[in-house]
Amino acid sequence: MKQQLPLNQIGHLIPQKTPFIMVDTLLEFSAENVVSSFLISKDNLFISNSELLEPGLIENMAQSVALHTGYDYFLKGEAAPTGYIGAIKKVEVFGLPKLNDRITTQVKILHEFMGVTMVEVAVFNEENERLAQAEMKTVIATDD
Repeated sequence: MKQQLPLNQIGHLIPQKTPFIMVDTLLEFSAENVVSSFLISKDNLFISNSELLEPGLIENMAQSVALHTGYDYFLKGEAAPTGYIGAIKKVEVFGLPKLNDRITTQVKILHEFMGVTMVEVAVFNEENERLAQAEMKTVIATDD
């Protein structure tokens, strides 16, 4: 069931729907990491003065983590679960991407246990300059 990467049709892999989608391409995937990209368009909810604001960068990071989970479940032939941001720490924003920029987000899985995933995540611009970084914990929702 594995598909050739990069993969542009990823809407079924994440729980977010338009207009709240902040990732559009899956570039790389392994058990330990995922790399996504996203084109900043004028209709983005977090655009102000032709820049993607900090909340947009953080949501891009979280959706990149969700993309890892969603693609992993897709490869297993299972529906992707809904997840939530459990914690964000050590957030640093060094710059904001501009309208029509393509950002790349790299996620390194640190630990994954019983539906809780700890990651390091960094966002880069097209010149490979680090725009933001953070540590996140995401939690898969249970059916209880």
